[in-house]
Amino acid sequence: MDAWTRRSPPPPRAEVLRDRYRSRLPERLQELAGPVEGNVDLPLHIVWSGRTSYSLDRPKSRMTLYRTVLAEGLREDLVALLHHRLLTEQWPVLRRLISPYIREVWEDAFPELLRTAPADTTAA
Repeated sequence: MDAWTRRSPPPPRAEVLRDRYRSRLPERLQELAGPVEGNVDLPLHIVWSGRTSYSLDRPKSRMTLYRTVLAEGLREDLVALLHHRLLTEQWPVLRRLISPYIREVWEDAFPELLRTAPADTTAA
């Protein structure tokens, strides 16, 4: 048996994604100290094409910003661009717009987000 056939199979994609998002988490939600108003311009490593500027004063724009940063941002980006109060307030809707892997990781790490989520999570 050669080295190639003795290798263990790669971890499932879901676990790889959960590990990636888990590694980016702040230790506490209160570390998220980003702006709460005005415009935010995302760096190219977060959004490499299309729209890069978002208004925190417009709910749809703010939701898109948070969705993008949660999916693509590094730990430093999460802390600098997201605000814990806005995240908590938006979570009941935001949790339905993000990947299930991101949602699971954040809700496991921060059970207080679940207190803001609606009881019926099956509605879209």
